[in-house]
Amino acid sequence: MAIDGVGGRTSYIGSSILNLKSQLDDLQQQLGTGKVSNTYAGQGINRGLAVNLRAQVSSISAFADTATNVNTRIDVANLSLQGLADIGTQVKTAANGSPITLGNNGQTGGQVTAQAAFANAIELLNTQSGDRYLFSGRATDTPATASANDILYGSPDGTKAGLTQLIAERKDADLGADGRGRLVLSLPTPTSIQVAEDADPSVFGLKLSAVSTTTAGATATGPTGSPPAATIDFGTGNPAEGDKVRFTFNLPDGSSETIELTATSTVPPPPGSFAIGADATATTANLQARLDDAVKTLAGTSLVAASAIATSNNFFDSPPQRVDLTPPATATTATALRDGTAADTVIWYTGEDAQGPTDSARGTAVAQVDQAISVQYGARANEPAFRAMLQQIAVYAAVTTSSGDPNANGQVTALSQRVALNLSPQQGAQTIQDIQTEFAGAQTAIKASTDRQAQIKTMTQTMLDSIEGVNQDEVATKILALQTSLTASYQTTAMLYQINLTKYL
Repeated sequence: MAIDGVGGRTSYIGSSILNLKSQLDDLQQQLGTGKVSNTYAGQGINRGLAVNLRAQVSSISAFADTATNVNTRIDVANLSLQGLADIGTQVKTAANGSPITLGNNGQTGGQVTAQAAFANAIELLNTQSGDRYLFSGRATDTPATASANDILYGSPDGTKAGLTQLIAERKDADLGADGRGRLVLSLPTPTSIQVAEDADPSVFGLKLSAVSTTTAGATATGPTGSPPAATIDFGTGNPAEGDKVRFTFNLPDGSSETIELTATSTVPPPPGSFAIGADATATTANLQARLDDAVKTLAGTSLVAASAIATSNNFFDSPPQRVDLTPPATATTATALRDGTAADTVIWYTGEDAQGPTDSARGTAVAQVDQAISVQYGARANEPAFRAMLQQIAVYAAVTTSSGDPNANGQVTALSQRVALNLSPQQGAQTIQDIQTEFAGAQTAIKASTDRQAQIKTMTQTMLDSIEGVNQDEVATKILALQTSLTASYQTTAMLYQINLTKYL
């Protein structure tokens, strides 16, 4: 019978030792990493489930990162929105309570406040979060607006007109050459007085709305014709004490004003009245003189203020509108507006415009925060709420009045009243608070998704750990057992390698 050598026998023991050593290495790696294996192949039959679970955890982490970024942007935007709301309140308070005292610059303290407020509002609308402009729509790498100085005063090289220049042009167009608001007063007959507009069609000046009188036997007609005209005819009668005549006019900003004059025998006639003459002819002449003064006062006060408001509304439109001075028209004879161009007028909004009536500002930034949930948090600086506020603050900041003008106080008072009224919430109009509410809704949706994902992630991670993880105590016990076996194997092998035939016999 053949007898194997010691080397052949010990080779089997060596293989066993190497196997034990491999097992020990695997266990030590598990103890150090806390994982069953560094490869999916080593995870056994649950490796497919582990792949899916890990993908789910990774997806939840990605959604969490997106939520953090979006929340940061919304928080920054909300700071701007609150700042804008505060600015609107500040300017409204200044317009309501500022003393009508003109400084050397031709403005009240409230208007000076509005200049600083407008510059601040423009800065807030150009807020960035990281490298992203928050109020430019999809044009996130572009500032939302031109600079405050350019908007008010035009481009530095003088080629593009700003708001102040457009206000001055329209003021002249609305007042006309004689300061009567583009109205013509005449006496068609000795006992009748007529007020007519100077051109038709024309968008400038005072527009006749209604005429009436309480004088018995008198007739009031119009406004009719082209250009429109309104007439009061006393006929053969003479107004009595306390009889009234009224002319109502529409102003460029959509407001209306009424001139009411009362017949009186008081000498001299008090303000707001006209003297009753010896007959209807004399009374009509007295009425014409007083009505002419009243028209000039109305034009020099409320019309100037309304003209500035209308100009600001048109300037912040898209495209901006300005007086059409195409020859032969001049500032006092113009009858129409034209579109301003980027070559001759400052375009205040420089962000991305809506691509249609259904292209909402909020939809310009969309983030997916869950598998089936996305939130919208975009904004444009030309949204109605922002634009309406900027129009009022800008016009209040832009208008200057000469202290030598007898109507100076009336102009500033009319302007201040309109600005304060327009800065109050308007029925059905978008407000800054509406935008804040929409942002709050987005953050609420993000928080609900994040909270739900945190719970799912915890459960998923627990299941994943049960597949990929190991019991540290169990691994340590196995390591000790293997170390004991390995030690014994080493000792046995060493002894076998020392055996020879002599020792064996």
